[in-house]
Amino acid sequence: MPEKVGPIEIIRDWRDLPASQRGAAAALGAFDGVHRGHQAVIASARQAADRLNAPLAVVSFDPHPRRFFQRDAAPFRLMTPDQMARALEPLGVDRLYLLPFDAGMAAMTDEAFAVDVLAGGLGLTHASVGFDFTYGKGRTGSPEALARIGRSLGFTVSVTERIDDAGGLKLSSSAVREALNAGDMDRAAKILGRPFAIQGEVVHGDKRGRTIGVPTANVRLGDYMRPAYGVYATRTRLPDGRVVDGVANLGVRPMFEIAEPLLEVWLFDFAEDLYGQTIETELVALLRGELNFDGLDTLKVQIDADAAAAKAVLQSI
Repeated sequence: MPEKVGPIEIIRDWRDLPASQRGAAAALGAFDGVHRGHQAVIASARQAADRLNAPLAVVSFDPHPRRFFQRDAAPFRLMTPDQMARALEPLGVDRLYLLPFDAGMAAMTDEAFAVDVLAGGLGLTHASVGFDFTYGKGRTGSPEALARIGRSLGFTVSVTERIDDAGGLKLSSSAVREALNAGDMDRAAKILGRPFAIQGEVVHGDKRGRTIGVPTANVRLGDYMRPAYGVYATRTRLPDGRVVDGVANLGVRPMFEIAEPLLEVWLFDFAEDLYGQTIETELVALLRGELNFDGLDTLKVQIDADAAAAKAVLQSI
């Protein structure tokens, strides 16, 4: 059975594909975040798909090329592949090609990538790219070069020019990271078109929160970009689709410091066991930075205040 997330088929290679997985009109790029700029590129591909009566696809890479070339780089991802697929669903995408970015892919010239992968492997009928799209070894390929080679290979190419928000907001993944680093969740959400969210498996913590009546669902951050450390108003999507309001600490907890930053979510009016399950938590608003406390009683008073602030913020949205 093919891998699917909702209605989207996920294809993890470009070699030896059956005819049923070829012939799409596709948007090409890393698409980390699937922000509003990315959505414009995908909309261009959708126009071509409608015109050509072809499936609509997105071609991306796993791992992200930046992780392949900079193995020791700080965590930077804005979403998991599963989140990417779900973000693409409302855009009408039928297929997500997550091509393995390995040594062979990294060594391909721009021409070889177009000939072997896009035309030969995927059999694209159309490629939609952003104005700053580069590809091939040394990133020598450009949108203009792709359009030229596409004509000889039998696929058309459209180029989406840079789009910024009317208010001067830059629509880019780097702009999202800048907003998250500053704790400006509203700005990040405006660029993304949705709140930034962290998805992961609920793991066991030290269970200290239970001793003061604040049990938390703990999620490791993995390769996610680290937003500003602090306390957030949150909304968490459970595996069964329910959405539960809450408040979360993201960071290393100065009072009980931990080596690896953790997202610790207190779900309001919720008492079910989530260990081992995958949840997705939207960081709706930063309430305050991390603080140190002189005891559990003081901590509990602050948590109650944070919970009240989170409820007020979430009710106002």
